Amino acid sequence: MGAIQVKEKFESRRLTTGNDASLELVYSVTGSDDELEVKSAVESLAPLSYGSPAVAPYLIRQSVTVEPIGQGLWLATVYYDRTGAAPHWAEDSYEFDTSGGTQHITQSIGTVGGYAAPGWGLPSFEGAIGVSDNGVEGVDITVPQLNFSETHHFSSLPGKYRQTLFRITGKVNSAPFRGFAAGEVLFLGASGAKRDRYHETPWEVTYRFAVSPNESNLVVGNIGGITKRGWDYMWIRYAELEDQNAIVKRPVGVYVERVYGDANFGLLGIGTND
Repeated sequence: MGAIQVKEKFESRRLTTGNDASLELVYSVTGSDDELEVKSAVESLAPLSYGSPAVAPYLIRQSVTVEPIGQGLWLATVYYDRTGAAPHWAEDSYEFDTSGGTQHITQSIGTVGGYAAPGWGLPSFEGAIGVSDNGVEGVDITVPQLNFSETHHFSSLPGKYRQTLFRITGKVNSAPFRGFAAGEVLFLGASGAKRDRYHETPWEVTYRFAVSPNESNLVVGNIGGITKRGWDYMWIRYAELEDQNAIVKRPVGVYVERVYGDANFGLLGIGTND
């Protein structure tokens, strides 16, 4: 027989949209009595997919059916559906916010001025802020803090992994993570969702983090050499002393408290580098 010819029929392109989206392409084939040759010719012509990942519905070729309807004449049907098609939204993403955080402090970086009434001495509080007879009031300030989130996609989300996310929440990184030193990144938790009931649709998981810088060689009053990891809590003890015939409160001790446990962020399964 002559060369195989494959032509799409007028009644082709039967498209169904929605959750059960599908497509059928229908061809007439002539020029062969061999079903394998016919099937191969149709497969070489029919596209592997329909649409594009950025436009729904995006469908993948699933099967090719050939049926003889006469001598050297065949009817071929190519079936497409969503099986194996990654949804167009299944792309990892990253968001960040450097608006900073609020911290209550009782010590300044340095006292830049002091002005006394005539006849009054000016005692030194060594940087204590808002000193009164009742204590050291302090002030709320904005401090460097980076908040960021990442969204990743997984074909499955086992219960054991979800337990891992639960146990790492509220922990700081025990090793460098996303370019930040150990102790600087706090894992705020994760949320996950699966957008529909189809097995091939991936899980979408968003991870949230906050970053506070490690600090060293801090000075409080006349106390120096203080080292603090980003999410440690530092507090200051004050004592009453006499200066310029006045009772003043000055820092006499600095305490750095570990309030968050450490965790291996590699267990998140999203890598640790930038």
